[in-house]
Amino acid sequence: MNGELLSILSAIERDKGIDRDILIQAIEAAVASAAKKSEGVSEETEATATLDRKTGRIVAVVAGHEVDSARLTRIAAQTAKQVIIQKIREAERDVIFTEFQSRVGDIVSGSVHRFERGDVIVELGRAEAVLPKSERIPHEEYHQGDVVQGYVVEVRKSVKGPAIVLSRTHEGFIRGLFMLEVPEIAEGIVEVKGIAREAGDRTKIAVASTDEKVDCVGACVGMRGTRVKNIVRELHGEKVDIIRWHEPVADFIAAALSPAKIAEIRPDPATKQALVLVDDDQLSLAIGKKGQNVRLASKLTGWQLEIKTRVQLEGSDLSLRRLPGVGPAMEKKLIDAGAADVTRLSGMTVEQLTAVEGVGEKTAQKLLEAAVAMLALARQKPQAEEGGDASAQSRPAEAQGGEPAERSDQTDKTEGIG
Repeated sequence: MNGELLSILSAIERDKGIDRDILIQAIEAAVASAAKKSEGVSEETEATATLDRKTGRIVAVVAGHEVDSARLTRIAAQTAKQVIIQKIREAERDVIFTEFQSRVGDIVSGSVHRFERGDVIVELGRAEAVLPKSERIPHEEYHQGDVVQGYVVEVRKSVKGPAIVLSRTHEGFIRGLFMLEVPEIAEGIVEVKGIAREAGDRTKIAVASTDEKVDCVGACVGMRGTRVKNIVRELHGEKVDIIRWHEPVADFIAAALSPAKIAEIRPDPATKQALVLVDDDQLSLAIGKKGQNVRLASKLTGWQLEIKTRVQLEGSDLSLRRLPGVGPAMEKKLIDAGAADVTRLSGMTVEQLTAVEGVGEKTAQKLLEAAVAMLALARQKPQAEEGGDASAQSRPAEAQGGEPAERSDQTDKTEGIG
């Protein structure tokens, strides 16, 4: 037993990478504890065990006397087996944890092993990972044995071993898929400047080239669209818009709003808000279904975008001068009376207005009616194809921007598929 134990420990150190001294210390502690139980003494009783590193002989001393060697041999053999098995499991867990901890942010591939409370358990060779329901693309279905790819979002230690969490909704999943499909991205020739995504529906990804000879959009699309088609297939039909990144923020916003054609952009760097003007026939396209296009464009660029037609813009001027019969002199009188604009005026009463010099009851009534009508027109929000806001608030950390500039046309086309 003695020489055999040392040989076993050496083999484990060599094959499993577990330090032999750690195993020996664990065996000594376990044997000392087992020896106390075999002697029938209390837990508080002092006991020690020593394993000779050269001969493999174990000596245990309990309450000042040495334990019978024959009994100790049986105890040591059983205890050593249990300790070795336990340490091997712990070491393998540590190796797996270290391996996957370094892969956080990578895409891994595995097979569906089983289902637990709505989550998918994916087998990754020596380890298992969980793909929570919240991290799956809507409407995706899985069956046992299916091959699935996932983005490693988290690896933590647990009682049962490393807990590896995968995601297919994370924006990093899109970045990783493009890195796998587009060598130019993996090599750093093409940079991913930003990603905005509504998983299962649509993604916008902004790219730029560090080499003027390489077309960043063309590289991502691939010959006859093969590269982006592979990505869309992995995403089960999710639409992917590939946007050419521009340093002038107005150009970037215009590209991000593709496929709509933009007439003019008026950015405000102080607030990171931009007014985007489009022709009437481009309004619903710019906003997108349920506001999705402008929402994703806003998230991608990091700017709050408001989409309007020129007619709507003119209708949003709420100055008193736009009311019929109001000239400079009357405007000053109304402002002095507390009606700074059409909104304030609409909240006044006929009595308050007739107190203004030169305003009779009929004039006051006409002013109020005109103010209410103008406000109603100004508050009409442009509707998307199925309804939606004409502005978006999202400001992603990865969105990039440069110095603002006006833009009167759009030269870059969005390449996409889906």
